[in-house]
Amino acid sequence: MSMTTRAVVCRAPGQPWEVTELELDEPRANEVRIKFYAAGMCHSDDHIQKGDAAMRMPVVGGHEGAGVVDAVGEGVTRVRVGDHVVCSFIPACGSCRYCSTGRQNLCDAGKNASTGEFPDGTFRFHQDGVDFGGLCVLGTFSQYSVVSEYSVIPIPDDIPFEVAALVGCAVPTGWGTAVHAAGVRAGQTVVIYGAGGVGSNAVQGAAYAGAQRVVVVDPVEFKRDMAKVFGATHTFATAEEASEFVIDATWGELADHAIITVGSLHDKVIHDAISIVGKTGQVTITAVGNGRLEENPGMLIGYQRRVQGAIYGGSNPLYDVPRLLSLYKTGHLKLDELITNRYTLDQVNEGYQDMLDGKNIRGVVLIDH
Repeated sequence: MSMTTRAVVCRAPGQPWEVTELELDEPRANEVRIKFYAAGMCHSDDHIQKGDAAMRMPVVGGHEGAGVVDAVGEGVTRVRVGDHVVCSFIPACGSCRYCSTGRQNLCDAGKNASTGEFPDGTFRFHQDGVDFGGLCVLGTFSQYSVVSEYSVIPIPDDIPFEVAALVGCAVPTGWGTAVHAAGVRAGQTVVIYGAGGVGSNAVQGAAYAGAQRVVVVDPVEFKRDMAKVFGATHTFATAEEASEFVIDATWGELADHAIITVGSLHDKVIHDAISIVGKTGQVTITAVGNGRLEENPGMLIGYQRRVQGAIYGGSNPLYDVPRLLSLYKTGHLKLDELITNRYTLDQVNEGYQDMLDGKNIRGVVLIDH
């Protein structure tokens, strides 16, 4: 037996987001149906809609979401009906090679994310005989969605849904990029390129890890101002200004870390990041886009620099999401301040335009029932 749900979909690359009614199947074995109340507006969804990243269409948007478990299929053990949950944009089965060795961000259960279909090749969203995938097999821009139990994490009932939604992607990705993937240590100098939803949390992670200098590069004044709220010690509009400061402040030794969290990766930011780290320094790349790593290997060899890619910030969602929410409750992690504007399902296109115009650290969709 199916139900209907209002959802935000993209029918083809380059087409705008559209609100429509979809049929939603009942959850099957090891699946749960979630009644969503809030969804975060990540830049990755915009990349999908623009056609910058491959994704099977049509698709239900959204991969950051929080709500209440509305129904469960056979065999579900992780959650029960009525539980408050946040979705993890990469599922964590807990038992594959990567999960069992503390690398849940690389879980094998996430292999089908680019098609939006379940592992058996089926879909849960439909309209007039057409199957709709869910972004990251989630589709959180919807009143209801059916997802794998591997993609849900139970959370305390007193966490606001709009805050919880962000801890499914932006917060652990940014925080983890600094703390896990880069491994920032006390007293170090860190330069972060891009202070949006992910970069702001990289700032928080670096500051909490004890970095002496957290230097932010972002052309948008609003984002530079907010970066200071999140723990940045110095902010600059250009990479060149930041480089001058770092050379002077470190007596020419340069930075220990450069973290790239810009909205769209490009060649110049990669070059700037490699150039600003000193001997044994590390460049950690979380941003996606068309940038290419075409540096002279001598740039890496002479100073023994490293370039590290990171997905989900190297975080383990089943462990890190509850830990981050605990830090929020004790006042050590700022999450309310990340939310710049709130939108309805009908305002998703407007919300993404605000993001592209540099008006938002994070926009959140509040889902009306």
